[in-house]
Amino acid sequence: MKKYKVTVNGTAYEVELEELTGVQSAPAAAPAPAPAAPAAAAPAGAEKISSPMPGTILAVNVKAGDSVKRGQVLMILEAMKMENEIMCPRDGTVASVNTSKGSSVESGTLLCVIQ
Repeated sequence: MKKYKVTVNGTAYEVELEELTGVQSAPAAAPAPAPAAPAAAAPAGAEKISSPMPGTILAVNVKAGDSVKRGQVLMILEAMKMENEIMCPRDGTVASVNTSKGSSVESGTLLCVIQ
């Protein structure tokens, strides 16, 4: 954990940040509720990409079988009138896409699997 001092509108705040590797996750202060249905099992060595927050999928830029690079935009998630890019955490191949354009997703919903 690293501590930082942030000033917003003249008010100073002390914040702690923890670097996460791999899948983006919801902030620690707001734990993700358990998904309604159990997520599909991922192949060995695969990485599940989950929704970091509730929202609507505006675009799905990949399909199963596509080669992807670290940092590539996999999907666009609209949440609170903001477009959030769901980025690929590592190089690999898309094993499955578990959502579609226009779908409403909750925090923690499986979006795709990279292997």
